[in-house]
Amino acid sequence: MSNQESAVDEAAPISGTVAGCCPGLLTTPLGEEEAVEPARVFKALGDPVRLRLLSMIASRAGGEVCVCDLTSAFELSQPTISHHLKLLREAGLIAAERRGTWVYYRLLPETTDHLAQILTRRTVTAAKA
Repeated sequence: MSNQESAVDEAAPISGTVAGCCPGLLTTPLGEEEAVEPARVFKALGDPVRLRLLSMIASRAGGEVCVCDLTSAFELSQPTISHHLKLLREAGLIAAERRGTWVYYRLLPETTDHLAQILTRRTVTAAKA
């Protein structure tokens, strides 16, 4: 386990993450500054290993998963998996909690919900004549 995993993350997204920063991408053109944080989160998701890790964490019954279950699912070294998890944490997508020897990860749904929100087109209801 890396030193970064020894700290307990807060349940809220890391300050400066995509949650709460942007209008809908499909409804209003993003300004230069507005595009920075969502781009950082999408960049974190742009790696197949990280996307699989996020999916494994998000789909786990009970809402959390032990790092021991994550590392065994890949043919990668434990430090490599820890690096990918660190990037997902820094992007505000997951949180971690140390319990004894192991670290447990959980999804931060407010960040993924916000990503979905900025990618969703608003439906316009036609006025009845």
